Amino acid sequence: MSGPLDGVLVVDLTRALAGPHAAMMLGDLGARVIKVENPGTGDDTRGWGPPFVQPQGGGEGGQAQRESTYFLSANRNKESITLDLKDEADTAVLTELLRRADVLLENFRPGTLARLGFGTDVLAELNPRLVQLSISGFGHDGPEGGRAGYDQIAQGEAGLMSLTGAGPEDPQRVGVPIGDLLAGMYGAYGVLAALHERERTGRGQVVRTSLLAAIVGVHAFQGTAWTVAGKVGHAQGNHHPSIAPYGLFRCSGGSVQLSCGSESLWRRLCMEFGLDPAAPGLETNGERVENRDRVIALLEDAFADITAEDLLARLDAAGIPAGKVRTVDEVYGWDQTLSQGLLVDVDHATLGRLRLPGPPLRFFTPSADGETETTPREHTAPPVLGADGEAIRAWLDGSGS
Repeated sequence: MSGPLDGVLVVDLTRALAGPHAAMMLGDLGARVIKVENPGTGDDTRGWGPPFVQPQGGGEGGQAQRESTYFLSANRNKESITLDLKDEADTAVLTELLRRADVLLENFRPGTLARLGFGTDVLAELNPRLVQLSISGFGHDGPEGGRAGYDQIAQGEAGLMSLTGAGPEDPQRVGVPIGDLLAGMYGAYGVLAALHERERTGRGQVVRTSLLAAIVGVHAFQGTAWTVAGKVGHAQGNHHPSIAPYGLFRCSGGSVQLSCGSESLWRRLCMEFGLDPAAPGLETNGERVENRDRVIALLEDAFADITAEDLLARLDAAGIPAGKVRTVDEVYGWDQTLSQGLLVDVDHATLGRLRLPGPPLRFFTPSADGETETTPREHTAPPVLGADGEAIRAWLDGSGS
């Protein structure tokens, strides 16, 4: 497919989620991504389910492998080849791939790739222009650099769970593997920077990140609350620790979310619902944060006889940012989601036509006549295990295109 990274070759040795997500991001931008998998089983996530999807008609001879929706979520726009990295012939295939590659992605435990004969020194000699992305659980060095990294463990160790939940005694993980996803996003961001620098230096480099680094990297105001002010944040449910009112509020038969991120919004809110914006202890954001429980009670009392639909309409008319809490199926059926290109249709080799969540980026070319969208629209389905191995080998030995 075409895109900003058209012509870039990525060799993806990763499995599970952080690395595959990074590789998929590069593939979404037009890079050719060759996913290297273990013979027989492939990426671990091929077995992570249910839910699984069965091949249409049972596949050829009724033997085609079922596919996990987990694997389908992180592997669009890739090709698949199976290689045993302990086999001499397969190692030679990988070596030839790496000679030609622009980017290598790996998320083995630190030191594993070197033991397989592909340390950073070997790779630099093999292909000086190669950009290497390496993702670990807790970093590649330091006193705990060798620890295995799994998302929920990293969410706990990196402080995220202590900030998520109904209260300090109720630590909760985020509902998606956010540490993996963030590490993949930071990794792809680092790869793009290294590719850009290669244009100046002519040489590749090693980019490293980790689940720990990625989660700490998004601590945002919770991080500086501690490093600058010495205040330890904690979970406090669906209300913002530094802004009030900002959160989920009960109303008749449901709830809505609203945000007053400025004093003018607070005054508008009060005007709409007959409240006094300058009441003692409520006039400024700082005062309202200190008296958050009082603010919540005041607003929920005002909303008690108003349905969620009517409340959202009134908030919108008053210019107050507000919204509902949608379920996943509601999100994918929402016209606004569809308008942003966040669903793509692909043809899978054994499952047929599939609809997948799509890339979150859009591209436009501006001109005097307006903008022309140049977002890549054609995408390929996540590959069946080893489906492209024969074609890739033919390409490497010169007998194929």
